[in-house]
Amino acid sequence: MWVFGYGSLVWNPEFPVAERAVAHLAGFRRSFCMRSIHHRGSVDDPGLVLALDPADGHSCKGLGLRVEAGHEDATLQALRARELISSAYLERLVDLSLEDGRQVRALAYVIDPAHEQYCHLDLEEQAQVIAQAVGGRGPNHEYLSKTAAHLNELGIGDSDLDWLCQRVAALR
Repeated sequence: MWVFGYGSLVWNPEFPVAERAVAHLAGFRRSFCMRSIHHRGSVDDPGLVLALDPADGHSCKGLGLRVEAGHEDATLQALRARELISSAYLERLVDLSLEDGRQVRALAYVIDPAHEQYCHLDLEEQAQVIAQAVGGRGPNHEYLSKTAAHLNELGIGDSDLDWLCQRVAALR
């Protein structure tokens, strides 16, 4: 069982990982397009979390995470509890291209564009939200900085996330 990590799953999968590989997913982009009302914000003061936003001609680099054998069922249940908490994500099987040339089928959580938590904000608006929001899993700025740092460590940095880190630090 493979899982595609493009946000917090990159640095905090919360399941036993047998293998990690840089992966490429075509047809989606990583975007702060989901208002977070649980993990990184609240109903009264939503934060923002990353989601896979369908986008023709775009692609997203992240991590393919192979679940340790024997932990597939528990991992699936834990991922559903974590990722489907408000039904803004849709659970999908996607085709990943791993950096070493392998092709694998992986579980991914993509945004539901019809969901009320779906949004499109410019980078400055995103920075304003991320700088102040706090949810059940902690401050929104921590989610941003950890994700950006780990993507950079993997050599697959995201220029928008890097800009947001600098802007959020200035706002804080």
